[in-house]
Amino acid sequence: MKSTQYSEKTLDHFRNPRNVGTLEGPDVAVGKVGNPVCGDLMYMYIQVKDDRIADIKFQTFGCGSAVATSSMTTELVRGMTLDEAMQVSRGNVADALDGLPPIKMHCSNLAADALHEAIKSWREGRRGETPEAPAPGTVRQSCELPPTIVEGFDALVGKGVYRQEPNPDELKDRRVLILDRGERSVKLALALTEHTGRVVFMSPYKQPEAKDDFRAPLKRSDVKVLYESQLLAVLGEFEVEKVRVHDLNENEEYELTVDAVVALE
Repeated sequence: MKSTQYSEKTLDHFRNPRNVGTLEGPDVAVGKVGNPVCGDLMYMYIQVKDDRIADIKFQTFGCGSAVATSSMTTELVRGMTLDEAMQVSRGNVADALDGLPPIKMHCSNLAADALHEAIKSWREGRRGETPEAPAPGTVRQSCELPPTIVEGFDALVGKGVYRQEPNPDELKDRRVLILDRGERSVKLALALTEHTGRVVFMSPYKQPEAKDDFRAPLKRSDVKVLYESQLLAVLGEFEVEKVRVHDLNENEEYELTVDAVVALE
């Protein structure tokens, strides 16, 4: 399987996730895993009867793979004994989805870990507890690749790849791609339109990650916006010449000609 290729089963669980939601009551336990600072966050709710998982729901603040793996995990373990469910591994989840791209395998690990945490909570007597949902804007909802492992990124730092805000004069009339890194990156994209008419803003989400809503300012600007898109590679022999992009919605890859890539740290 290619690094970005998803099986039809994975896409189906992403588009039509099963068992999304919460459970409450004295026969319910909850597992929570993830880190709201770096991205993925997942809750798994299990309702237990006669030492079996009678019902199960999940909430996840992550990418499409996190949704698909959570959905599949709930399908796998419903009706299992707690001992059987504790044996479910990330490999079982990935296999049930007909495989996952290597870069997304950690999502299946997250789903299995959340399930195991829920079972531990039940066995430790922490039942009937409902966690408070994170406040809007406090979770990045991200599983995207950090720029350090984007193909070709490191090799072209200083040759058209910027990790810090560049001098706008260096980018005058150049084709500039800015990756969504929150509010600073949106403001940079808008500001650069004063220096070049060829600014592209790319986000893996359906809207900018910034806490404030920048969709309208971006729409009114000359910035070309690519939502639900992920940078896969920066290409060029001596300087940036183009990038390879994954359209997350269509699950397609394509190349885009650019002169500079900005991914703020």
